[in-house]
Amino acid sequence: MRDFIVAALVFGSLPYIFKRPWFGMVMWIWISVMNPHSQGWGFARDFPFAAIIAGTMVLSILFSREKFRMPLTAVTGTFLLFIAWMCVTALFAIHPDQVGTQWVKVMKIMGMTIVVAMLVTERRHIEWLVWTVVVSIGYYGVKGGIFTIRSGAQYRVWGPIGTFIDGNNEIALALIMIIPLMYYLLSLVQHKWGKRAMIASMLLCGIASIASYSRGAAIAMAAMMFFLWLKSKNKAVMGSLLVLCIPVALLIMPDQWHARIDTINTYQEDDSAMGRINAWRMAFNLANDRFFGGGFEIYDPEVFHRYAPIPEDVHAAHSIYFQILGEHGWIGLWLYLTLLILTWRTGSWIIRNSVKLPEFEWAANLARMLQVSQLGFMVGGAFLSLAYFDVPYYLMVAMVVTRILVERGLRDVKPLPVRRAPSVFAVQPPTTVPGDEKARHEPV
Repeated sequence: MRDFIVAALVFGSLPYIFKRPWFGMVMWIWISVMNPHSQGWGFARDFPFAAIIAGTMVLSILFSREKFRMPLTAVTGTFLLFIAWMCVTALFAIHPDQVGTQWVKVMKIMGMTIVVAMLVTERRHIEWLVWTVVVSIGYYGVKGGIFTIRSGAQYRVWGPIGTFIDGNNEIALALIMIIPLMYYLLSLVQHKWGKRAMIASMLLCGIASIASYSRGAAIAMAAMMFFLWLKSKNKAVMGSLLVLCIPVALLIMPDQWHARIDTINTYQEDDSAMGRINAWRMAFNLANDRFFGGGFEIYDPEVFHRYAPIPEDVHAAHSIYFQILGEHGWIGLWLYLTLLILTWRTGSWIIRNSVKLPEFEWAANLARMLQVSQLGFMVGGAFLSLAYFDVPYYLMVAMVVTRILVERGLRDVKPLPVRRAPSVFAVQPPTTVPGDEKARHEPV
């Protein structure tokens, strides 16, 4: 039944994508982030829904009367350079015969991010993008939160199999990223039951993230919540909620969860933590030895034998920063960090300049929450191999387009006419204050 529902939604949307190309962005993010077909048990699991939607999007752009182009800004320019540099490093990879599959996968993600950037041009497109990301990941958060409460947090929460977020660490980080976005959407929901549902979803996503037993997610959650409080307008209410909710959430977690999190203080005795440090040192040594890095697919005994302090302890990078450093060298890491910094600065620009435009208050609120989401990714990503996770790139697009809209709003604001100072010899009209004129016509 689930297979037919997903198929009906996808094929039913295709005519509308032809008519409204931006709606293809919604369907693409939904199918690539949520992977709803992975929830089925029949033909849908392996059906190429993503390829069909992507092909339809491209055709709708080609045959549309509208002109679509990628916005060229410092952020998008750096993004394009980053893509180009990854192509160069793939040519000089340690295993050039093995990088093809991963290169194609990464280029699909980057290429579709460019298509999304071409289609998102209005506020409603940005908010559809945010809603789609929240619903796609929030589905698993709500489901995992209910599961955690019912089971007394005795089991870990995992993500959908075969996706970027199938691991407990990965789904936890994704949930941390969408909680600030939910907070932004809460301000848009008008109906009281809608607001209650959104608040309940935020709490369930938080519970599910904690119940992943992920130590990196626990650190990212703490950083995200502190910054969420810092960026919220009503710090008293937000602070009170956090003070009330955090102890309750910690109390309901079982002893094995506390034992797991406590190992952060004794990471030297943990094989998993020490394996990550070994992989980080391997990436550092590799980048120092090879200008282009190792390219994709460097986590094997041969590479670790050459560069790792403990050659037999082969691990994935377990860090977005060391993943980029090992695979694309120092230039790749510089481009990646520049991309993150410029995206952050774009948000700061939006917050600073939206003050001049009351009608763009939504843009400032969105930029604040996008920054909180980015901070969660940057902290949690320090312990995960999620450098090619597509959601941060979609949120980057939302930030860039929001800035473009604010810039357009600033240009549309007409400067006030310059008023000359009245001459001292001119007859001055009687001065009035609001309300005086009405008072003169009232009976005594």
